[in-house]
Amino acid sequence: MRILRSEEGCPWDREQDHHSIRKNFIEETYEVCEAIDTEDTALLREELGDVLLQVVFHTQMEEERGTFNFEDVCTEICKKLVVRHPHIFADVCVNNSSEVLRNWDAIKKREKGQQSDTQTLQSVSKALPGLMRSAKVQQRAARAGFDYPDEKWAMSDLRSEVDELDEAMKQGDGAHVDEELGDLLFAAVNVSRFVHVDAEEALGRACEKFIARFSKVEQLAAEQGVDMKNAPIEKLDELWRQAKKVSNR
Repeated sequence: MRILRSEEGCPWDREQDHHSIRKNFIEETYEVCEAIDTEDTALLREELGDVLLQVVFHTQMEEERGTFNFEDVCTEICKKLVVRHPHIFADVCVNNSSEVLRNWDAIKKREKGQQSDTQTLQSVSKALPGLMRSAKVQQRAARAGFDYPDEKWAMSDLRSEVDELDEAMKQGDGAHVDEELGDLLFAAVNVSRFVHVDAEEALGRACEKFIARFSKVEQLAAEQGVDMKNAPIEKLDELWRQAKKVSNR
């Protein structure tokens, strides 16, 4: 990377900054996740290398500015692991993973100088996907004691948000619809926590299911001579029910 970023190196690599390759980092991380999901070891090895390249790329930019280098990055994470595992590297005793996580959170809070639970919520990265960020915010609020007692309360709140969104849509208030739709999605994530389902992953599976059923709808439409672009909604709904029946067998 030093060679690529040098005067004798690659023009494209020299032109990049943290912002210009930010999306590359995100894309490479998701490709690692896909390799994990498909249990493709060879692909995982390749994609981990691509993620490492992004780490090296960003670090090299900072080394050029004299702020830190790759060794500094490695040293800092090693120190963090030692500090946050006092049951391994110090004399703290734990009985299970839950106690490990509680210690981790307490240590992290001290490290960040967080004096209130609100600050722990505010520290959740705004760059996270919405469902993932919602879950983390809710989890931290729950650790502070602010949570529903069970899934029935969460479901009741979800139904309430559906009603409020419906009312906002009837009023035709765009800003209010935006707000209530956000509340509805946030409430759905709350339910996901209580039923121990990752909302982000569940939505991903729903997308895959929709694609599979849409493919079947398209096949059925072709077989029946139906023009999907011009067909009435009743016909499309009929095809969807047929596709759903086939996929559920």
